[in-house]
Amino acid sequence: MQHPLYQKATYLKSAPNLSHCPEDIGYEVAFAGRSNAGKSSALNVLTSQKSLARTSKTPGRTQMINFFQLDEQRSLVDLPGYGFAKVNVNVKKLWEAGLAEYIEKRDALKGLVLMMDGRHPLQPLDVMMLDWTKEIGLPVHVLLTKADKLSKNQASQALFGLQKTLKQDYPHASAQLFSSLNKQGLDQAWLKLDEWMAFERG
Repeated sequence: MQHPLYQKATYLKSAPNLSHCPEDIGYEVAFAGRSNAGKSSALNVLTSQKSLARTSKTPGRTQMINFFQLDEQRSLVDLPGYGFAKVNVNVKKLWEAGLAEYIEKRDALKGLVLMMDGRHPLQPLDVMMLDWTKEIGLPVHVLLTKADKLSKNQASQALFGLQKTLKQDYPHASAQLFSSLNKQGLDQAWLKLDEWMAFERG
């Protein structure tokens, strides 16, 4: 399975903060989540590329805002995984400040794909992310990752529970099941990206 837009993704640049980001034009969709939620794997599957976003056995390696260009108007943005404790405290403070500035002030940012491990959704940092994006009016789409590690019943219960919470408290957010391993939910995720990227498939 491939998508004509996302398979064109190429690395553009890495920025420590907003002032180093590319020109603020066009459409960007950012990817965020806890360091072990499967963000890099999801990005690789969505772009039909094996190593666009480096997957690592050590969570927390992505400490910059990484831009992957799709065309002159559109980019996917890989944000640092949040909540990883082994990073030097000063680095962490700088990196969180840079991240906050990007999320709050970037005009090109049209939506945030938030990764949550399907086995442990709505961890405290996930909730903080939902609260923050609600406050600034940034649309969110949650990928409940690692769905292949759940039974069908467990997966549908996890999704139903999350959707209930979102409907009640976070109307700016939607959610789906996703697995990088067996590519479950790939089409649904692409449709959401297409919407935010103002991309119409031929």
